[in-house]
Amino acid sequence: MIKKRDSWGSRLGIIMAVAGSAIGLGNFLRFPAKAAANGGGAFMIPYFVSFLLLGIPLMWVEWTLGRYGGGYGHGTAPGIFHSLWRKNRFIKYFGVIGIFGPLVIFIYYIYIESWTLAYSFFAISGKYSGFSDLAGMKSFLLGFQGLEKNQYFNGLKTAYLFFLATFLLNIVVIYYGIRGGIEKLCKFAMPLLFIFALILMFRVFTLGAPDTLKPDWNVLNGFGFLWNADFSALKSAKIWLEAAGQIFFTLSVGIGVILTYASYLSKGDDVVLSGLTAASTNGFAEVILGASIIIPAAFVFFGPVDMQSIANSGVFNLGFVTMPLVLNKLPLSEFMGFCWFFLLFLAGITSSVSLAQPAVAFLEDEFNITRKKAAAIFGLIAFFLCQPVIFFLGRGVVNELDFWGGTFFLVVFATIEVILFAWVFGMERAWDEIHKGADMRVPKIYKFIIKYVTPLFLFFILGMWLKQEWLPIILMKGVASADRPFVLGTRLGLLFIFLILAILVKIAWSRRGNLGKGLNES
Repeated sequence: MIKKRDSWGSRLGIIMAVAGSAIGLGNFLRFPAKAAANGGGAFMIPYFVSFLLLGIPLMWVEWTLGRYGGGYGHGTAPGIFHSLWRKNRFIKYFGVIGIFGPLVIFIYYIYIESWTLAYSFFAISGKYSGFSDLAGMKSFLLGFQGLEKNQYFNGLKTAYLFFLATFLLNIVVIYYGIRGGIEKLCKFAMPLLFIFALILMFRVFTLGAPDTLKPDWNVLNGFGFLWNADFSALKSAKIWLEAAGQIFFTLSVGIGVILTYASYLSKGDDVVLSGLTAASTNGFAEVILGASIIIPAAFVFFGPVDMQSIANSGVFNLGFVTMPLVLNKLPLSEFMGFCWFFLLFLAGITSSVSLAQPAVAFLEDEFNITRKKAAAIFGLIAFFLCQPVIFFLGRGVVNELDFWGGTFFLVVFATIEVILFAWVFGMERAWDEIHKGADMRVPKIYKFIIKYVTPLFLFFILGMWLKQEWLPIILMKGVASADRPFVLGTRLGLLFIFLILAILVKIAWSRRGNLGKGLNES
């Protein structure tokens, strides 16, 4: 007997869940660093162009495809792609990317997420309150990660305990399903996240120059550092690629998560306004809140000279080294530190549960097993896959996983999606499907954008990546010789995961075919 699929409890629930998937660590760490390091205000031009020509169209495409595939009992890309192009027996294997990508991101993202939970406790307990310089806070972080032996931590014990707690919390949410787990989490977590973000933003706005001899070190000039435009940067292809990559990263498009979330909608549920609302909520969190906290605050205490190196130091240093030092200098530093790190934790967990959902939905839908059993299987496999990330953190494993799962295949998958939607399914049918149950009409210009501009933009990005990045990455240029065996092992592991998923797709479709024959014979 085919079981009934789960569903969302309300429109607010699905919007909060999709916004929660999109609003993650990238909004509060990655975006400010990318903007400050890539021409400041000039970065926002390609950013908004990418938002309008890539982000919004792909958001609508994925919401529509997910709802359409869900009507056929499919919650993941292999089944959804097959529903769109039934005559092509290979298209479902391209959909494997929509399970592979989220799984790969999940196995490193959840470990980083566990750091934010740990630092929430460190902040409120004052464990790092005595640090006043970058070197000390950096050493504290390295000790916690197990990358340096020091007086602060005894190996990986503390980090591993917080990883276990974070991992189990994720699996519990996934175990209770769409309505009982993910929707309940996001309805609680998202408002709380915004409250913490607004508290921090207000506190940053009210910062005065810490030294009367340096009155230029103020919040206004901090925003100037972030937003003043160096328009000469627009000539560089790199800034356009960085902006497009940020849109993919921040909106969670091209991953397969939105496809799965939207598959739990009914045929009459609106996807136009809901998709636009989720994208706008994410944009507000990123552009208004994310950009208003970390860079301006760091500017006030470190000044313009050190800010460029801080902006280029990477998201880990920004979030776990620079920001704690800034907050240590404020009144109620323990509370402010807790607000910062628990905000990041809430952003992280609403994203990580969404990353798990495609794999769980695949097991549920294509193998007709219960949610609880699917969650248990996923938990066991994912726990095993997380271990190399934890124990080989300093060996380039995370960078490798991030490139393949969170960068390259993300763009490939988005390209396949939009081609299938606009050219195989057909733009006229697609346009009608978008507007089923819609409370508003999509501007007609997007008919042209989705069919021509978005695919060409994606091909441009892929072409530029292949031209500029492909060979150095394949040849592991810039990778230390001691780390190359670990990077190569990671690549072989990823290939193995992809092949296993492809085999599971083949088995699932063979079972469906045999079931169909059995029903016909009976």
